[in-house]
Amino acid sequence: MEGVLAEVLLEQSWDPRALFGTLCRGEASAERVETLRFLLQRLEDAGGLGRAEDALTRKRARYLLQRAVEVSAELGADCTCDAHGGTGPSLFWWSEKKKDELLKFWENYILLMETLEGNQIHVIKPVLPKLNNLFEYAVSEEHGCWLFHPSWHMCVYKRMFESENKILTKEGVLHFLELYESECLPFSPDFSEFIIGPLMDALSESSLYGRSPGQLVGSGSPLGLKLQKFLVTYVSLLPEEIKSGFLLRFLQKMTSRHWCAVPVLFLSRALASVPRCKALGVEGLLALRDVLRCTMVTHQVLLRGAAQCYLLQAALRLVDVEQVSLCDVSALLMSLRQEESLGRGTLLWTELCDWLRENELYFRQPSASGSQGLQEASLATYVKNLVQEYVRSPAWEGEGGLMPDGLEARLTATMVLLAVDVEGKKAQYSEKQRTQNMLRLFLDPLLGALMKFGTNAYVPVPKTDRCLQLLLMLLHTCTSRGSSTQEDEVSVLLQSLLMSASESVSEFILRRLTMDELRTVSDLDRCHLYLMVLTELIHLQLKLGWKVGASICRVISPLKNACIRHLQETDSGQEPTLARQIQRVASMATLARVCEIVDLQQESLDMGPLERLLCTLPLNQTLQKPCAEDPESSSFFEESSPCQGWGKIVAQYVHDQWVCLSFLLRRCHPLEPAAEGDKLEPSLPSVRTPTQILCAALDALSLLPSDRVSPVFCCMKTLVPQLLTSSESLCVESFDVAWRVLTSLSNTQLTFWPNLRAFVQFVFDNTILSTAAKTKGQAYFRIKEIMYKIIEMSTVKTGVFNTLMSHCCQSWLVSPASGPQGSLSSARHYSELILEACTFGTVFRRDQRLIQDVQTFIESLGHDCAANVVMESTKREDCYVRVCAIKFLCLLDCSNTAHKSFMEDLAIKLLDKDEQVSQSRDRYYQNSLQHRVKNRIWQVLLTLFPRFDQNFLNEIIDKIFQAGFINNQASIKYFIEWIIILILHKFPQFLPKFWDCFSYGEEKLKTSICTFLSVLSHLDIIIQNIPEKRRVLKQALLIAMKWGLSHNFSIRLYALIALKKVWAVCKALCVEECDAWTALIECSLSQVESMHGAGNAKKNWQRIQDHFFFATFHPLEDYCLETIFYTLPRLSGVIEEEWITLDRFSSFTDVPSGSGPLWCLSRTPLYELNPGDWSQQDAGTGSREADGPSEQADVQKKIIPWGHDLLDTDLELVLQDRAAKLGKSISRLIVVASLIDKPTNLGGLCRTCEVFGASVLVVSNLHCVRDKQFQHLSVSAEQWLPLVEVKPHQLPSYLQQKRAAGYTVIGVEQTAHSSDLAQFCFPEKSLLLLGNEREGIPANLLQQLDMCVEIPQQGVIRSLNVHVSGALLIWEYTRQQLLRRTGASS
Repeated sequence: MEGVLAEVLLEQSWDPRALFGTLCRGEASAERVETLRFLLQRLEDAGGLGRAEDALTRKRARYLLQRAVEVSAELGADCTCDAHGGTGPSLFWWSEKKKDELLKFWENYILLMETLEGNQIHVIKPVLPKLNNLFEYAVSEEHGCWLFHPSWHMCVYKRMFESENKILTKEGVLHFLELYESECLPFSPDFSEFIIGPLMDALSESSLYGRSPGQLVGSGSPLGLKLQKFLVTYVSLLPEEIKSGFLLRFLQKMTSRHWCAVPVLFLSRALASVPRCKALGVEGLLALRDVLRCTMVTHQVLLRGAAQCYLLQAALRLVDVEQVSLCDVSALLMSLRQEESLGRGTLLWTELCDWLRENELYFRQPSASGSQGLQEASLATYVKNLVQEYVRSPAWEGEGGLMPDGLEARLTATMVLLAVDVEGKKAQYSEKQRTQNMLRLFLDPLLGALMKFGTNAYVPVPKTDRCLQLLLMLLHTCTSRGSSTQEDEVSVLLQSLLMSASESVSEFILRRLTMDELRTVSDLDRCHLYLMVLTELIHLQLKLGWKVGASICRVISPLKNACIRHLQETDSGQEPTLARQIQRVASMATLARVCEIVDLQQESLDMGPLERLLCTLPLNQTLQKPCAEDPESSSFFEESSPCQGWGKIVAQYVHDQWVCLSFLLRRCHPLEPAAEGDKLEPSLPSVRTPTQILCAALDALSLLPSDRVSPVFCCMKTLVPQLLTSSESLCVESFDVAWRVLTSLSNTQLTFWPNLRAFVQFVFDNTILSTAAKTKGQAYFRIKEIMYKIIEMSTVKTGVFNTLMSHCCQSWLVSPASGPQGSLSSARHYSELILEACTFGTVFRRDQRLIQDVQTFIESLGHDCAANVVMESTKREDCYVRVCAIKFLCLLDCSNTAHKSFMEDLAIKLLDKDEQVSQSRDRYYQNSLQHRVKNRIWQVLLTLFPRFDQNFLNEIIDKIFQAGFINNQASIKYFIEWIIILILHKFPQFLPKFWDCFSYGEEKLKTSICTFLSVLSHLDIIIQNIPEKRRVLKQALLIAMKWGLSHNFSIRLYALIALKKVWAVCKALCVEECDAWTALIECSLSQVESMHGAGNAKKNWQRIQDHFFFATFHPLEDYCLETIFYTLPRLSGVIEEEWITLDRFSSFTDVPSGSGPLWCLSRTPLYELNPGDWSQQDAGTGSREADGPSEQADVQKKIIPWGHDLLDTDLELVLQDRAAKLGKSISRLIVVASLIDKPTNLGGLCRTCEVFGASVLVVSNLHCVRDKQFQHLSVSAEQWLPLVEVKPHQLPSYLQQKRAAGYTVIGVEQTAHSSDLAQFCFPEKSLLLLGNEREGIPANLLQQLDMCVEIPQQGVIRSLNVHVSGALLIWEYTRQQLLRRTGASS
């Protein structure tokens, strides 16, 4: 009957919670069990444990589940509740034979779900091992099937995945990915659905892929590696008929949302590791193409390229070739960006060739091929037909139409080279003739068409476009970065074949560019194509040897002359036509390219006509827009072209003007800096002065779009040195305008970096720097201002400072033969740049650090990841700024006076900066920015030390010793101690100053004396250059024994290790003067060695003896860049971002490497040590399984305050108040906190009241619940506890009202007549009034209290915090009420 009633009510309300109270009362019965199971199923369908978003629904579901288990156990009858739909394992079942196992299973399950509500990882982590036991109970090993529906387990993981605590989410994901390492689970469709759904949703969170504490940079993400292992194992266990569908849905899920670079990289890598199987057909390839197109939208180019490589590898492993055609494969390859992934000569290219060779006869043939033989299905035949079809001009493309987009040309070129390489693999050895024959077979249609270009003027324009695009793509693809340094056989043969058509192609280009054949806007794109082809052919000719009579060389001069003639023609006062203006734009673009070509070749070209042309053309001349009535202009005005309008065309025209002008200024009329008062000669014959040209350049910067300003920067670089003395204000204005242009580009990746390099080469040109430094005028200070702005920009845009440093160091190292000052003639005036570079580096945000870590991981894969080969490393990481500076300093020659002065000036500035950082009020803690800056300072000082002489050290020795007295982090202490040891070893004359450091009183020295005691422990190194060692040893023993009596334990420890080391030297040298102390010293050291465990004394003594600085480190043999920048930071707990390996120094080639001891490797085992106890860093918990508690271990379990009778109250009170609505226990205690001001105290009280079941909390303003501090302490308790607002001035009337209702008003205050809490008996209806934090309860309210209660105290402090006081009284009230109820029931 109850089941029928439940069905009816559910149909009416769809809310099974309304039945809980009735169904959970009374005795167990079969009908009640059936109803409970029915409700359980319906509740799970409606939300319940897994999908409910609110905690209340989940709590009710857990209670219902617990009640179902209890009722089933009481009844003792076997029952089964099938899952929705009646398929799969049972949702709930009971068997009296397995009562104990079932009770244990459900007890653990409910405990897990209750614990997960807390979101506290320290509480949840010890409970997770119980999840493993749930799988053991839920799976039958005998029958290999699920005993319980796996959705129960999925609920647990889903709660973890959706947690606000990302640490808990990561724990849940890791636990799920580790399932198949320890469990053998049967296949379940629900499991697959869960992986495709909630698991992949969780995997989209980038922060989960961070390194574990203590894990080395570049070692890979633990979660990413586990994901790879999990997917390999899971797919391998899937039934063959299921595998294809699962992988297809996995790929489709990757296209259903926007993925960040890191998650998609590791998902792609996991897919690429799946064992080979025939799982994906055409639909799978389409899904892979969608992933490549939709999820590659990221600025992280290296990660994007690596993901593309892995997705292609996944295709090679998973595609069923019998279901796809070569055309389908080609379409997939076109979705890749070859410049980021698929480069010829990479391992990926080789793998693709092998795959095509093995499967070329098995690809599905297109339906149009009918019943052709296998020969027709070969790769060679496909490519041959592909080229023939490509070269054939489509009938629908008319003359002068839009240019092809080039994708088809790229596809054809890629397939041609793949087919040639595949054919090459079929031969047992390299056969040049075979390769040449294959190339001719494929390229004959193309070569035949190209040969006709020079003689047949009627070749359709679309056909010429396509052929030239294919020629260009063949050359680009064949010579990509993936190819070996020495050109392979295919490249040589291909270039030779294409050069055979160079005469025809060059004549065609000459005709098209000079014979008024370019007449439409679309023809500008063709002009760009022609010039690119011409440049490539020139490059090929230069490889073969530049010959004046060569066909490609003969077109340069007539091309230049014809373009100049076109530009000199006038319109005779008529409105210009579109064709006329297009020809002018094309001619100027051609002249600009000719100038670039002349720069490439050895022989000079007569540039007189070009010079005269530029003299007659106004700079920045804007082309007049053609007349709209012109018939030829109609297509332009109808917006039929892809160009963005006339402004873009004019910008290109002006840009090309400045390219030509820059060439002329650089090659034909090099300018020398003019002295002040000199008369400036015209830059171009009798026309313009440098001032006029620079003013025009400033106008051009305001006219041109930001991506077209590079040639203007080049002209300004040539002009400004000559004008810096005579027209300084104009030069400063040029700096400012150029900087504004650059900053406007900061968000445009493609154009920012080239323009940044051009800007840096302009403003920081060595001649400009030298000239500005001589005058010390506005330009000098503006350059320094820009320098600091670039450094500031680099803190948010990684790599900007790198560009500046690389340029300056290269220009300073290459001497312009400017006298004995050499390359540092200008550098010494800008030493702040080197100073900032030596200490540069930001503290990354967590997301930035993640990207850096993953990039380092990809780079560590080397040639195994094709993206590392095809993309040039940008070296934009912050560490390369310091690498550049250090390598620059290492190349300076201390025998050169200028170099020596520069290094000494830098050292003084470094010491001043160290002192400034030490006095800063910023927080100074391990791995803070202040710690890192000081660390870098002392690393540079150590690097410079060999260049310091005694005279200079006399100036700075006091600052170095003073740094030893400062309270520094461990790594800085080691560097300071090291440099002091080196100074005393090289210059023993400074020993008296060292002894003076021990003469201060202990209070002043505090623990900083440990620094000098550490130095003393290396006395054997210090005295190597001292002839008379006995006196020094005696002094050292006296100091060590004196400080061995210090009250401070750490000082005594360091003094004892110094004493032990020095005494060992004394015994080795047989110093007789110290024999009198033998008994004392031996006794002291013996007592230390044999001390028994008094706390940690013995452990600390052993630890300091094993410390790397005293046991392994050798100040002389370990002196190298490797120890300074990698080993010592690693051993002293400095964060991994600060470790710079020797490989980074050698891989940075912008500045050459030096020679000498610094570049050698350490000769001690120091490099092999791992951080020990001294490191003080959290190395993580290690193995999860080893350190986790056992299943039997006790764990925290939060109280669930719901009794069996509480739900009855829920129905009976019918939402009388909030507490009843929530189904909670209601006491008769009212807590009044209207006098309390602080949100933290109110939040804590709210939580306490909710936990102990107070009926209401009274506050002065209900808006306090919105306060962040309140919410932080209350942890959502305000949602479960009735709150009432009573202002402080309303309290008297409120207290009277409650007294009339039967409440006893109790004040929590110390008064003359207050009662002791330990002796006080609370009435059932009690009202607690809490006082203000500072003033307590006001006097007017004290008179209205029935009594005051105080808390007995044993200490000196007068009072407790108001929240703590309230909590104590609330608990005492609750305790007394519980005792009364227990006594009444007994």
